[in-house]
Amino acid sequence: MTQSTTTRGQAAPTEGGPPARAGRAVAVRFAATHTLPVLVRDLVGLRPRPLRTGATLGRPRWSAATLRALRARHGGAPVLLRGPTGPTLVLLDPRDLPRFHESPASELAAHPPDKCRAPGAAAGRPTGDEDHDDLRARRREVNEIVLASGSPVHPSCGPFLAVIADEAGRLNAPRTLGLARARQAVTRAARRIVLGDTAAEDEELAGWLDRLDAGGDRRGPRGTAETLHEKAGARIARYAAAAEPYTLVGRARRHPDPAGTLDPVGQALHWLRALDTVPTVLLRTLLLLAAHPAEQDAACAEARSADAAKGELPRLRACVQETLRLYPVVPDLVRVTVTETEWWGVRHPAGTSVLLPALFHQRDPEHVPAADVFVPARWTSPASRADLRMAPFGHGAGRCPGDRLGLLVVAGFCAEVLRGHRIRDGRPALDPVGPLPAALDPRRIRLTLTRR
Repeated sequence: MTQSTTTRGQAAPTEGGPPARAGRAVAVRFAATHTLPVLVRDLVGLRPRPLRTGATLGRPRWSAATLRALRARHGGAPVLLRGPTGPTLVLLDPRDLPRFHESPASELAAHPPDKCRAPGAAAGRPTGDEDHDDLRARRREVNEIVLASGSPVHPSCGPFLAVIADEAGRLNAPRTLGLARARQAVTRAARRIVLGDTAAEDEELAGWLDRLDAGGDRRGPRGTAETLHEKAGARIARYAAAAEPYTLVGRARRHPDPAGTLDPVGQALHWLRALDTVPTVLLRTLLLLAAHPAEQDAACAEARSADAAKGELPRLRACVQETLRLYPVVPDLVRVTVTETEWWGVRHPAGTSVLLPALFHQRDPEHVPAADVFVPARWTSPASRADLRMAPFGHGAGRCPGDRLGLLVVAGFCAEVLRGHRIRDGRPALDPVGPLPAALDPRRIRLTLTRR
C-alpha cells in the first residue's frame, strides 16, 4: 500500500520518504492518554480490581481526540511514535485494516519472533522459530476443534446451557446485581464447562489463577510463578482425567497426540482465563439493556422462546457483540514486523511495533454510523462478521477461536437473568439516545432486578 496523497490534512508520506512522525509533545500526550492506561491495565491484569488507577488514567475520549488529531494532521498515514516500549507505528486509516488483519505471521507476528517460546516449553529452553510456529499452528488447530470455532452453535451447547442455568440462580436471588456476584456465578460455570462438575467448588484453583493474572506468570521468581503454574497444571490434569465428555478438557482429551507435544489439556489454563472476562461483558450488556427497555423486552421474548434452548439467541448475541464494540476487552491489537515492511511508501525495519487502536476504529464517528450509540441491529447482517472496522474478536488468522463459545456463555447468562426479571434501574445511569460514555467501570455497575 503506497498512498502518497490525501484529500484531508497534510500530504501523506511520499515513496521512499521519511515516515510521518509525532512531535515530542504529541508523543507525551499519546503516552498519557493511550499507552500508559493500556500498560496499567496489563500490569493489573484483565480482572477488575479495587484500584482506581486504570479508571482514572484510561480516558478513552482523550485518546480518541489525540488519534483523530494525528490522522487529520498526517492525512491518515500511519504515524510513528516513540514511547517507553520503543518505536510504534499507529494505524489511523480504515484502509490499513485489511492488511493488518490479513498479513501472514511471516510479515506481522503477534510477538517478536526472537522472544517467542512455545507454550508449555520448559523455562530457559527456547524453541526454534520453525518448531515454535509449527507447534503453535497445531495447538491452534486443537483450540479450533475443541472450541468448535467453525460451528454456529457449540456441540456441547445443551450441557453448557444447563450449567449456566444452574449457576445463574446465584445472580437472581437478591435484588441488586454487581460484579462480585457476577464473578462468583460465572467462574463456577467456567470451571464446570472447562474441567467438569467436580471443579465447581475449587476456589483454590481460582486463587492461583488470580495470582498468575496479577503478573506472577511474567515476573515472579522460581518458587512463585512457576510453582503456581505447576500446581495449576497438576490440578487441571487431575480434573481432566475424570471430566465429562462434553467439557472442553473432555473434548481435548480425545484429540490425537501421538508425539505428546500438543498438550491439549494444558490449554485449559488459557480457556479459564479467557472466560474470566465474561462477568465484565455480562454486566455491561445488562446495563445497556436496562437503558434500552424496548431492546430488553425483545431480548426477554427471545430468552423465553423455544429456540433459546438451542443456544441460538441471535438477538442477545447481537447485544453482546455491540457491547464489545463499545467496550472491547482488548482495546488495542499489536503486531511486530518480522522483516522490513513498507507502509504508505515508507520502509520500516524489522522489529517495529504496529498498533491498531481497535476501540478507536470501532467508535470512529467519521466511519462508523451511530458510533457512540447502542445499536445491536448492526450485527444482524451476515456481513457484520467480516466488517474490519469492528473487531471485538479480531479477524483473519488472529481471530479468537473461542468467539462463538464466548458469545454463547454471555448470551446464556443474559437470557437466564432476563427470563424471569426486569432490569428497572441501572447505575451508572445511561442516556438511551445520547452518546454513551467512553468507559464503563464494571466495579461501579449496579443493577436492580424485579420479578416480571
